[in-house]
Amino acid sequence: MLADSEAQAAVAPPIKPKGWKLLKVALQTRKSSTMLAFGFSSGLPYALLIGTLNAWLGEEKINLATIGVLSWIGLAYSFKFLWSPLVDRLQLPLLDRLGRRKSWIVLCQGAMIAAFLGLAATNPVTNIGTFAIFALIAALASATQDVAVDAWRIDVADAETPVELLSAIYQFGYRIASIVGGALALVLAARMSWPLVFVLMAALIGLMIFAALRAPDTARGEQGRLYAALAEPGAISPRVRGIALAIVALSWVWAIGSIGRFMVRMLAPLAPGAVRPSTADFTRATGPWIVAATVLVPLIVSATMNWLQRSDRHVLHAPDPVHSPLRTAANHLYVALVAPLAELCGRLGWGVLVVIGLILSYALCYNVWASFAFPFYLDFLHYSKDEVAFASKIFGIVMTIVGISLGGYLFVRIGRMPTVLIGAVLPIFGNFLYADLAEGGASIDAVAHLLAFDRFAALLGSDARMVRLLMTISVENISTGIAGAAFVAYLSGIVSKRYTAVQYALLSSLTFLIGSLGRGIAGEAIDRIGYAAVFRYTAVVGLVAVLFVAIEWVRTARMGRAERALN
Repeated sequence: MLADSEAQAAVAPPIKPKGWKLLKVALQTRKSSTMLAFGFSSGLPYALLIGTLNAWLGEEKINLATIGVLSWIGLAYSFKFLWSPLVDRLQLPLLDRLGRRKSWIVLCQGAMIAAFLGLAATNPVTNIGTFAIFALIAALASATQDVAVDAWRIDVADAETPVELLSAIYQFGYRIASIVGGALALVLAARMSWPLVFVLMAALIGLMIFAALRAPDTARGEQGRLYAALAEPGAISPRVRGIALAIVALSWVWAIGSIGRFMVRMLAPLAPGAVRPSTADFTRATGPWIVAATVLVPLIVSATMNWLQRSDRHVLHAPDPVHSPLRTAANHLYVALVAPLAELCGRLGWGVLVVIGLILSYALCYNVWASFAFPFYLDFLHYSKDEVAFASKIFGIVMTIVGISLGGYLFVRIGRMPTVLIGAVLPIFGNFLYADLAEGGASIDAVAHLLAFDRFAALLGSDARMVRLLMTISVENISTGIAGAAFVAYLSGIVSKRYTAVQYALLSSLTFLIGSLGRGIAGEAIDRIGYAAVFRYTAVVGLVAVLFVAIEWVRTARMGRAERALN
């Protein structure tokens, strides 16, 4: 199941194809060939860590509650905007001579190689804590590399290789990596040990270092005037901005620290007679506070900043002459953590609560169980690695591309909110299909027989088991493809052009927050009540997203009527 990897890939800027001829010519340039390598370098660790790693753990009979907690390493991709200012501003000793972006990319690639070799050298059955540390290092390095690669793509774009074309090439490399890190890794694992597979994957990342070393780079820009608007009259004073930033930063630190502490407790060796803490209890007791700390507190702080500015309180009445590295770093963090939500609150008013609710819940239906896809296919349903590699990764990627194309078509034909609603509803039916598959697939078999898919499969030498899997994956990946395309278009439509990059990064990161937290409780629930019941429960949870979409549709329709009345 590709929900997470597709959602991650969708965060890249939208593609505006220029045609195969132009793509072929572009790939002959150094920038474009490097972009292809960088796309591969970004996609490979994500495919390995968020999907393939769990196939290894499932084969080793690691319980699903532990797999669910370990999947929280995926939050690194959600939280990467927090340290993006550091990647943008900090000059790395020794490595900085390689270039502004290349230095970080090479550092992260080296860290990923070391982490994957560490995973290969660690037995997850006897040393799950050490194993988790290496996985976390790899995830942090991969997420940080994404920050540097995204910035590199924007920096080096020019008339010959525009950013739209570079983004298309990036996604092409990313898709290739999804197949290599998913399908090929599973095929290899059927023929060799998992540690050797990860050694080979580390070697592939090592090859990407050579691409990074020969990549062009850009000089550092002017440091002091990067965010000149924060120093102009009418802006909130630096002291008050510092207080606001401290409140939001402490909230994020507490939230991440709480998750980290629980992961350590969950994955640490057990003392004789001790019992592991309950993921469900942690999620119920602490999960709402984590959401409050990362969403509600920043919203309140942002609204307060807007109120102070409207009231002309604690604002600058003359240009701020202070320029220092500390002030520049603080400005970066303020623009990353506070300013995007402040602009959104000021523009949408109370409607921002509906928008945030939609963002938090939209992908929950299919994101919450994605980390258990491989254990479900391999260990519960007993498909072979080759079968899963073809169905989930190769065939699944094709179906996802079909879904994304349908989503784009629907967006043009019927409009934004109808497509977003369809994208919220369809994955619910996908979950019910998976529940039927978990219980033997009687309904799927009946539909396959009605449509003569079973007879067609027999002509191709396949069997009913494979037909069930392919039909389920088809519906699921087409549904999530439509949902992903609709959601990216929706987010792109509500972000401000003034804060496009940081606002989009912040809002898109919230998409995975509740889903990532929910994986811990989902793993424990699967161990307790089984896959089919969990699929049905998550399908019902998907109705929350449908409700928020309906409310947002009404809100935007009213705003549209009000604007037309004024005109």
